[in-house]
Amino acid sequence: MKLKSILFIPVVLILCFSSCSKVEGEGGAAKIKGKITIHNYNSAGTLISTYPAADEDVYIIYGNENSFYDNDVKTSYDGSFEFRYLQKGNYQVFVYEECQNCASGDTVVMNTINISGKNEVVDLGEIIVRKY
Repeated sequence: MKLKSILFIPVVLILCFSSCSKVEGEGGAAKIKGKITIHNYNSAGTLISTYPAADEDVYIIYGNENSFYDNDVKTSYDGSFEFRYLQKGNYQVFVYEECQNCASGDTVVMNTINISGKNEVVDLGEIIVRKY
C-alpha cells in the first residue's frame, strides 16, 4: 500500500504541471507599451494641432479569437500607456478615433502584436489618433 501512495503522488504532480498550458493574458513578465498622440483637424481637414493624448482609453484583446476587449488602461499625462505582466502569445491593442464618414462617428486604430519572449517589451511607438 505504501508503494502505491509513493507512486501516486509523483504521477498526480506530473499530470497537474503538464496539463497547465499558459495562454495569452496576464501572469507573465512581458509588456506592451506605447504613446498616443492626438492630431486635431478642423472641418476642412487641415491639421491644426498635435498634443499628447492624456487620459485616453487604450484597450487590449488577449489572443486572436475575441472581439471584446479583455483589459484597458488610461494614458498618462504624456500620452504613454503600458500593459504589464503578459504571457507569450498574440495580442491586439486598439484605441478609438473620430471618423467623419462613419455612421458611428468612431473608428478603431488597431495594432496586432506577438510576444515571443518571456520578458519581452514590445514598444508600439507613437500611435496617432485623429480628432475633428
